[in-house]
Amino acid sequence: MKSNETGGWTPLPHSDEDLKRARSVPDTPQTRSDTYRLAWDDEDFMTRRALRPVRLQLELLKPEMALAERGIRSTVILFGGARIPEPGGEAWAAKNKVQKKNLEANSRYYDEARKFARLCSEHSAKSYYREYVVVTGGGPGVMEAGNRGAADCGAPTIGLNIVLPHEQAPNLYVTPELCFNFHYFAIRKMHFMMRAKAVAVFPGGFGTMDELFEALTLIQTGRMERMPVILFGTAFWERAIDLSFLAEQGTISPGDEELITFTDTAEDAWSHIASFYEL
Repeated sequence: MKSNETGGWTPLPHSDEDLKRARSVPDTPQTRSDTYRLAWDDEDFMTRRALRPVRLQLELLKPEMALAERGIRSTVILFGGARIPEPGGEAWAAKNKVQKKNLEANSRYYDEARKFARLCSEHSAKSYYREYVVVTGGGPGVMEAGNRGAADCGAPTIGLNIVLPHEQAPNLYVTPELCFNFHYFAIRKMHFMMRAKAVAVFPGGFGTMDELFEALTLIQTGRMERMPVILFGTAFWERAIDLSFLAEQGTISPGDEELITFTDTAEDAWSHIASFYEL
């Protein structure tokens, strides 16, 4: 606000108003110069290496503000492989016959993820979709199944996409107003964990492993309160990771294995969450 000639107060122009004014000036060599552009309207400037701290802050703020405005207080995370197809669908990621056979067999986890997300969302409705909102990485495979399960019962559902050379584009079941896109993995991971009340992890590859162990490390080190970390697919995970071996080797503490619960069904997973929080 600023004082005017009559002693009253005149509102200062908003940034969007100034942007319109800056773009409506006469076309001259001066106004065409990159240096004339408003700093935050200059894409070349905003993507310079020196502006990385600003971009990190913006990626933290934009989704945070949108989720807060929506009133979303807590989430249930679904992690899992982008390459797992819907039952009866094409195993598009298979590189050979063995992979095709296994991916098709693992398609059962698509159905379990969809069912689990539906159970979470049915409970979320009791809080007018402020608690236990389903969040995924927003892409295909298990992520699609999670968002789809929420959409099945008309619930809002979040997708935290990231720009990748392949595999990653928003699936059609993410609530459009809750579909975000990231450049920085670190900020995306923060948004996964900031509101999480449970982590459900389905069979997947390096990305799924990364997200799983990130969550376990935060809980193990006390940087997050303990929450259910549920691994779907007992047979898969018993071969993929050997926590007993790590405990025997002394690289994790005895009892750290108890941070994880194994399950094979959506009903059992939701029952564990409900028991943990005495819902």
